[in-house]
Amino acid sequence: MAGKSDFTVPLIISASIHVGVIVVLAMGVDFSEKPKVMPQVSAPAVQAVVVDQKRVNERVEKLKAEKLAAERKEKARQEELDRKAREARQAREREQARIKKLEQERKQKELETQNAAKAAKAAKLKEQQEKEKAAKAEAQRKQKEAERKAAEEAAAKAEAKRKAEEAAAKKAAEERKRKAEAEAKRKAEEAARREQERMMQEALAAEQAALSQTRNKQVMSEVQRYTSMIRATIQRHLVVDESMRGKSCRVFIRLAKDGFVTGNEIVSGDPVVCRATKAAINKAGRLPVSPEADVYNKLKEINLTVQPEFN
Repeated sequence: MAGKSDFTVPLIISASIHVGVIVVLAMGVDFSEKPKVMPQVSAPAVQAVVVDQKRVNERVEKLKAEKLAAERKEKARQEELDRKAREARQAREREQARIKKLEQERKQKELETQNAAKAAKAAKLKEQQEKEKAAKAEAQRKQKEAERKAAEEAAAKAEAKRKAEEAAAKKAAEERKRKAEAEAKRKAEEAARREQERMMQEALAAEQAALSQTRNKQVMSEVQRYTSMIRATIQRHLVVDESMRGKSCRVFIRLAKDGFVTGNEIVSGDPVVCRATKAAINKAGRLPVSPEADVYNKLKEINLTVQPEFN
């Protein structure tokens, strides 16, 4: 309002001067007559007009400066918007690259899991073949041992028969003595045979115990392997964020023979991690299980601790 008032007064003065000139002309001033000395405009009026023009120029320059400042401000605002859009695009590209990297790592882990499963299967097959080979070799050894013993027994009997035939011509006392010796020998052989059978039974029992212990170790190894596979499957379906770092959840899982999850219950742990774990289990639907009954029996009801993994 002050600026408008500054312009109004000089404009009124200037307009008044022009109106006065027009009025003088309208009243019929005769310019053929000798010009009369007209009263000159007072210095204040002229000064007012000059001041008016000066203020107009200043106002114009001020408006130009404000317009230039506004244009600069708009340009700076547009540049800031462009910078933010560029940063957002770069952030989006970085996020896409990160997601792509995570997907590649997930596929690599899945491939490693498959390779590990194949290697374990091959090792198990090789172990079974070696066992069969060892059992066959043991059976052959026992067969040869039995044949050797049979041959020895046959030779011993032949020798005894030969001696008996030679002693048949001896006196009755010698015959009785020979018979007594033969009887004693038979008893000794029988006792030795029973002792040998006992030792063989003990060796067989020890062998069976060793095989049972080996199988128990194999079962526990398979349990650990399938537990790792179950945990890896849950991890693949687990949706994580930074709030879960360093936290975990312990969950009880019940599995059918085909790996179908028939039940899962939260035992303890961080609520956020537990909700994500339960959702991951439900999303998976089925978890890895062993086709071997003794391994499955140890995995059909398990307590598992799940801790989110961050790359």
